Amino acid sequence: MHGPPSDVHPVLRRASAPPAALDLLAQAQHGLDEAVSHQTPNERYAAAHLAALRTAAAVLAVRGRPETTPRRRARIRSAWEVLPEAAPELTEWSALFASGARRRARAEAGIAGAATWRDADDLVREAGVFLRLVERMLVHQPALPQPRVAPVDEPQPRAG
Repeated sequence: MHGPPSDVHPVLRRASAPPAALDLLAQAQHGLDEAVSHQTPNERYAAAHLAALRTAAAVLAVRGRPETTPRRRARIRSAWEVLPEAAPELTEWSALFASGARRRARAEAGIAGAATWRDADDLVREAGVFLRLVERMLVHQPALPQPRVAPVDEPQPRAG
């Protein structure tokens, strides 16, 4: 019989992100999936922005550090303010989503015209790219060994 030895099992590397961060990333993906099904631009925009916020929260769950001084602890700061400190490579993303926070609040409040369809669709796309980027940053993909022989269901070359 030609095939991989039955006693060899691939060893998966653990994901580098803690379960809480992985859960936030899953919630963000669910939020994006839900956003595209919304029937108004306000709902779509708000859901996409919330997905981006959950993505940022995942980064902060992994890289965030508690404030060290009482004065800084007393001041409430948004995730978009804290994110560049924890992950400087995400500064531009933080600025992008921070600039949409007021629009999200208006959209959630149901203010007519707070977001257009274009605003909402652009934000869904941007939040999706942000999520993929953060997933690559935080989660290592399992390393499986490559098969040394063709799988059983593939035809084997005939000898002579």
